[in-house]
Amino acid sequence: MVDLMIDALLTRASLLARLGDPRDRAAWRQFVELYGSLVYGFARRHGLQDADAADLTQEVFLAVAQAAGRFHYDPRLGTFRGWLYAVTRKKIARTLQGRRSQPIGSGDSDVHRRLAETPSPGTGFDAIWEQEYRQQLFRLAAR
Repeated sequence: MVDLMIDALLTRASLLARLGDPRDRAAWRQFVELYGSLVYGFARRHGLQDADAADLTQEVFLAVAQAAGRFHYDPRLGTFRGWLYAVTRKKIARTLQGRRSQPIGSGDSDVHRRLAETPSPGTGFDAIWEQEYRQQLFRLAAR
């Protein structure tokens, strides 16, 4: 059973091909089930609030949808999960960079503590992505 779940996150080329058809709701539902928690959890771990992490997840899936029609999966070039990680990381970095360019408001000590704990872009991204991936595998296996 666990091997089946692990295989589920090793995205099949057939699923990626089906994503090229925006009307294939079953493929998109499966894709969101496989990767939604991964992308959302990764964004939350990088300090995004619930609504911001949900918005970022939608932005990542929009990028997938825009690329899906012309996307040709070639495992020799890397994994799909690796590409999705790069897209997600780039969008988080842009979001966090945008925050830094905004004027800083005053907040209580809890706000300052949370901001200090937020990792800067590039800090531990790989390890956090892999941890979120393992947690998603566990969630799928638990179902």
